[in-house]
Amino acid sequence: MSAATDKASTAVAAVPRKAPGLLRRLPTSRVAMVGLALILVWVVLALLAPFLPLDPPNKQDLMALANPLPSAKHWLGTDFKGRDILSRLIWGARTVLTVAPAAALCAYVVGCPLGLAAGYFGGWVDTVISRASDIILSFPIIILYVILIANIGPSVLNIVLAVTLTAAPGIARIVRGLTIEQRHLDYVAAAQLRRESALWIMFVELLPNCRGPLITDFCLRVGYTIITIGILGFLGLGLPPPDPDWGTMVKEGTAMISVRPHMSLFPAMAIVSLILGFNLLADGVRELSLRE
Repeated sequence: MSAATDKASTAVAAVPRKAPGLLRRLPTSRVAMVGLALILVWVVLALLAPFLPLDPPNKQDLMALANPLPSAKHWLGTDFKGRDILSRLIWGARTVLTVAPAAALCAYVVGCPLGLAAGYFGGWVDTVISRASDIILSFPIIILYVILIANIGPSVLNIVLAVTLTAAPGIARIVRGLTIEQRHLDYVAAAQLRRESALWIMFVELLPNCRGPLITDFCLRVGYTIITIGILGFLGLGLPPPDPDWGTMVKEGTAMISVRPHMSLFPAMAIVSLILGFNLLADGVRELSLRE
């Protein structure tokens, strides 16, 4: 009895102390702060879109059709229908910043439990989940997106469902690997000695100790999702009109790219800047998590 008590005490003492939260230490990373600044610029613009002195995103200025180049009235110019590009970019940011994080979060809601179960239980549970993930991951991701959206139709909900289906297996694989690394550590043994349930150990003990790599992956995955939304829009499978869609704006401007390059250039720059922000934020979070 005494030996068991000593063992439990040792295991409890071995539980890793929580380092200061990543959010609290974020200002110490210049890379993360640059990325966060890029993201916040678009977030602020998206939130203030209804209050900014901009034309409605679908309003046509027929007078600007003769000269769609940037001007005092239209700072970034107009598109081939006379719609203000700056207004459409800012209103389009509202959709991108809603759909991309929501889709990535839904993928994590599905992928994390699968990865935890595969890594913690092992055996046939691991085999079934891993083989199912391998089957989905064996297909080119963009092909899966095109097949799914082409069959179920373009909409915000369907894009979220498509991203969840294609991203969840990759997330499950990452969580599985992290769980296998952690499940034999002393703090897990301490929880088992306390007779905690498997669900408690997985979601309260294991998952929080995997937070660094998962936060990094989440930021990167949001960036990948933004790319996906842009590609789908460029292929004509993005958000249905008249909603402003950055990928669709790039596609619409390609027809006049030799004479009016701004129609494609500015939406492309918007996509790049937002993706760069999430990638830099992911790099900063990764550096901070490695210091723990």
